[in-house]
Formats: sequence, C-alpha cells, structure tokens
Amino acid sequence: MNVESIGTWAGEVYRALESSSTHTLGLKAVKKATKLRKDELMAAYGWLAREGKIVLTTDDEDLIATLVG
Repeated sequence: MNVESIGTWAGEVYRALESSSTHTLGLKAVKKATKLRKDELMAAYGWLAREGKIVLTTDDEDLIATLVG
C-alpha cells in the first residue's frame, strides 16, 4: 500500500458515490461498486474524509459515506 494506490482507490470510491442518485452509499454497496477490499476502502475513506470530500456516519452497524457539497 502506497500513497499512489490510496489516491487511486479514493478516486474509485468518489466515482461510485458520485454515480449514486443520493451521493450516499453504505460500505457493502461501495465495496460491490468498486471491488476494493475492506482495508483499501478504509484507506480511501480516510483520504477522502481528510480532504473534506466525504462525511462518514453509522446506521445500524453500517458505515455510510456521503459526498460533501
């Protein structure tokens, strides 16, 4: 895992969220859309959250990602 890989994964997650009608997806839906492993998703989420591009919340034990703006 390196910075370039994490940036690529973050782009995949961003595109998956962007293509959702609500710009919101649960962890399982993002995983299915991107085909990334859980550790790759967590790294991508961290990247996007740090940049202020997503907000993460929990709902009934699911991690929900929502695009900001």
